[in-house]
Amino acid sequence: MTEGKCEETKNCLYVEREVCLDLGENTAEMCKHSVVISGHYTSVSLENIFWRELKNIAIREGQTVNQIISKIDNSRTGNLSSAIRVFVLLSTKEHCN
Repeated sequence: MTEGKCEETKNCLYVEREVCLDLGENTAEMCKHSVVISGHYTSVSLENIFWRELKNIAIREGQTVNQIISKIDNSRTGNLSSAIRVFVLLSTKEHCN
């Protein structure tokens, strides 16, 4: 795939560097996910598309989802779920540039 070029196929949007965002039926479905932040169990509500991309970011960075969420939690000023969405958006945008 050529950098800077996007190609839409079926339910996936392939963006440069082979980033795949699943555009299937349930991407906007909200799900609660159990996570551990600094040894404490909690849950976050996120749409499936943000959860899947958060897992991709963790893989790219060689970390667990809980480690990424702990990093986000340490620097956030508002709601954790919102902070995760912003982190995912900015990380994905940076990865695609």
